[in-house]
Amino acid sequence: MFGLSFALGAFVAGLRYAFPKTTRRLEKKIPRVVALHDRVAKRPHVAAYLVSERRIPFNQMGIFRHYKELDG
Repeated sequence: MFGLSFALGAFVAGLRYAFPKTTRRLEKKIPRVVALHDRVAKRPHVAAYLVSERRIPFNQMGIFRHYKELDG
C-alpha cells in the first residue's frame, strides 16, 4: 500500500508543478488525496529523500514540466 501512496504523492507533486493554478482549484475537490500526499511527504524516510540530492528536481525536460499555456 505504501508504494501506491508514494506514487500518488509523486503524482500530486507533479501536477502542482505542471499545472499550479489548476491543481490549486482541483485540490478543493479531492481533500483526501491531498491529505494522503501530505502524510506521505512527512514520513521520515520520504521527507529525507525529498530534500536529498538523489531526488531529481522537476524541470522542463520531463513529463512534469510547467505547462503555462495549459494552466488555466
